[in-house]
Amino acid sequence: MINPRHSVVPPSDIDPVRIAAAMNPAMSSRVALRRRIAFREGRSVLVLGATGNAGRMAVQIAKRFGASHVIAVGRDASRLAALRGPGADETVTFDRADRAADVDVVIDYVWGEPSALAMTAIVTARRDPGAPLDWIRIGSVAGRAIPVHSALLRSARLQLCGSGIGSVPPRDFLAELPELAAVHTGAIDVRARAVPLTGVTETWGAETEDRIVYIP
Repeated sequence: MINPRHSVVPPSDIDPVRIAAAMNPAMSSRVALRRRIAFREGRSVLVLGATGNAGRMAVQIAKRFGASHVIAVGRDASRLAALRGPGADETVTFDRADRAADVDVVIDYVWGEPSALAMTAIVTARRDPGAPLDWIRIGSVAGRAIPVHSALLRSARLQLCGSGIGSVPPRDFLAELPELAAVHTGAIDVRARAVPLTGVTETWGAETEDRIVYIP
């Protein structure tokens, strides 16, 4: 049973596959930028783990929110290059994260050792250590914990926060749902693939760049 207070009425011509594929990954960065920091137009955003589905949408959402410069960071240079179309102004591999040292916001889907190394490289290379750097931890695909050297917090205006259920109340998630209609209109590029339930065995855990949506 669905609680009507925890739901919204979608557009009548909705593509359920597209919405199902995009809702969770798109919501993650949208809520982070809208509800966890005081984001404003003109700020620059770096997305760690930009080649994943959520990261790819974060690049687009940051741009839609008025980010002046969006930097996509990942391991695979060829997959990063494909993000230029969806909205990345610049792409950087993890080992060159210091090139993006002067960003205002980091959306982090990676965490673990890669994020620890990137954080050190970015903070120590900033031209203005006093400029605020909001680092939002959303995902943790590379590890649940990282070592943060105390010097990073003393020597720069680094502000760490997480975004997810608990740090963001349910009412705030609900308030953002109607605006996610943008994924339906095509304003956000969604890679979705419908697969019949009979294909679960063959596709579950498969390596793919698409979000698989199982349908009856």
